[in-house]
Amino acid sequence: MRRSVDEHLEVVLGRVQALPAFEQPLMEAVGLVLCEDVVSGLSLPGFDNSAMDGYAVQTADLAGASQDNPITLPVVGEIAAGRVEHIVVTPGTCVRIMTGAPMPRGADSVVPVEWTDGGTVNVRIAQQPALAASVRRAGEDVQAGEKVLDRDTVLGPRQIAVLAAVGRARVKARPRPRVVVVSTGAELREPGTKLGEGQIYDSNSYTLAAAARAAGAVVYRVGIVGDDPKRIMDTLSDQLVRADLVITTGGVSMGAYDVVKEELSKLGTVDFPQVAMQPGKPQGFGVLGEDEVPIFTLPGNPVSAYVSFEVFVRPALRKLMGQMPYRRRPVHGVSLDGFSSPAGKRQFVRAAATSGDEGWMASTVGGHGSHLLGGLSRSNALIVVPEDVTSVRAGDQVELWPLDEETG
Repeated sequence: MRRSVDEHLEVVLGRVQALPAFEQPLMEAVGLVLCEDVVSGLSLPGFDNSAMDGYAVQTADLAGASQDNPITLPVVGEIAAGRVEHIVVTPGTCVRIMTGAPMPRGADSVVPVEWTDGGTVNVRIAQQPALAASVRRAGEDVQAGEKVLDRDTVLGPRQIAVLAAVGRARVKARPRPRVVVVSTGAELREPGTKLGEGQIYDSNSYTLAAAARAAGAVVYRVGIVGDDPKRIMDTLSDQLVRADLVITTGGVSMGAYDVVKEELSKLGTVDFPQVAMQPGKPQGFGVLGEDEVPIFTLPGNPVSAYVSFEVFVRPALRKLMGQMPYRRRPVHGVSLDGFSSPAGKRQFVRAAATSGDEGWMASTVGGHGSHLLGGLSRSNALIVVPEDVTSVRAGDQVELWPLDEETG
C-alpha cells in the first residue's frame, strides 16, 4: 500500500476524535482548549478604588496648588487595600489611601504621594489632580454579565488571569492526551548503562516522549521492549488502560525481525503503508483494543521517527486536544544551500533558520541520512520540498516549518 503524505494524514485525522471535555482546576487547564463561553458574574473592578498610594481628596480643594504655593489639608483617616473604613471626605479634608483600597465617600480624585510631603496628620500638596485622577471605576474593565472568554480559546497565563479575577476556580476544557511511548529492538539499551558489541542507546523513546510532552500531552515512556512478539503484544495490551494514543518506534520496515508490523498486521486494525516521504517512508497507523485507541508505529531510524512525529502524530495530538490548526503553520523563506530531492517524495530537510528584516533564511544542517541525530539537534526548522521538485538551488524560495513555535 502506497500513500502520499496528505493521504496518510487524512486517514489519521479522520480516525482521531477530540477528547471529551470536563471541568478542571485552573492550573491544570493551562495550555488546554476552553469548551465553554465564560460569562463574568461580577464587575471588575468590583468597587471604585485607588490606582496608587496617595491621598483621596476633593479636587476643588486643591485649586491653584503648586510647588511655590502648596495647599495643606488635614488627614482624617487611612484606608489600606482589603479594608473597609467608613470615612467620609468632607470639603477641606483628605484621607491617606493605598493602592487598591476602596475610595471613601466624598472623594473624587487621588493625589499621588509623590506630589506631597507624605504627612500623616496634615499633608502639603503641591499640585491639583484632574477630576477622577488615579481612580479605578467599578466595572471599567469588565461588567457583570459580560462574556470574558470564548469557547475554543487556548488557555494561557493571560486567560487564566481573567478567570481567576472573575472568581472561576474550575473551567470546562479538553484534557491533555495520555500518550504511551514504546521502543522496540533487541539492540537497544538504556542511556547510562554499558553498551555491548552491536548495541546502541535508545534515543527514540526519549525523543518521542519529549516531543509529545512539548505538544501538550501527558507522557508515559514505557522504555525498551525487545523483539519478542508476545512481550510486545502483552506490553501494548497492558498499556491501553492509560492511553489515549500509543506510539511505538522500530519494527515496521520490511526486514525479517520487524515484529511490530508482523504482529499488529494480524489484528486487521492497523495498516502499514509506504508513505511517499523522506525520511519516514515506512509508517503504521490504526487502532487497538475495545476503545479503539489510536496507535502510530513509527520507523526505527531516529530522524525518521522524529519527522514522522511532526508530520503525523503532532497533528493527531492537537486534534485530540481540540487545538487548531492541526498542522504547523508554514512560512516561506530562502534556502542558503543547494541540494537534491528524490522525485515523487516529499522531503523534509533539517535546517537552521533565522528570521530578520529580509524574511526567513535557512541553511541545511547535517546530511540527509535518517540516522544523523547531530544535525537534527542543531536544527530548528524543516525545509519541506514538494514531490515534484528534484533540486533546490541556493537562493530559491522554500517552505519552512519552524519547529520551536509554540502554536500551529
